[in-house]
Amino acid sequence: MADADRDQSGSVSAGASGEAGPPLNRMAVALLSLLGALVSLYLLAHSLGWTGPLVCGVGDCATVQSSRWATVGPVPVPAIGLAGYLTLLGVSLMGVARGRQVSRVVPALLLGGATAGFAYSLYLTWLEAAVLRAWCVWCVASALIMTLAFAASLPEAGRLRGRPA
Repeated sequence: MADADRDQSGSVSAGASGEAGPPLNRMAVALLSLLGALVSLYLLAHSLGWTGPLVCGVGDCATVQSSRWATVGPVPVPAIGLAGYLTLLGVSLMGVARGRQVSRVVPALLLGGATAGFAYSLYLTWLEAAVLRAWCVWCVASALIMTLAFAASLPEAGRLRGRPA
């Protein structure tokens, strides 16, 4: 980066070209969301019968995936996860586009969506620990990914207040 410097938020500040680079936290959320979408897609494919048994290595994925909490009504929980991750991916990519980096809509959607996903992941992890007493390594991976996406979205709180995060 010959003509740009990083500011405290991880954004690339304007250099000789006069253009600011995209906020790094939004790029991190995009990458994490893509990874989470892949995990959710694998779990969804399993729940729809498109694959054989889950490859877990450790834990008890079968117990978790066959529990009554594996669906919300007729909707498999992995479908909810996939929709959430794809939404975060879209919003984070929108937030790195020129002209939208200063919008207050993007920070609100990004922080709100990541917070909702994090809260739902906490609930599902609590169900695994306290109710099912069984762990699915893929579910734990998704919860970890969502936790990291939530942490990466925290700088958006400053952008909501109109300050550089």
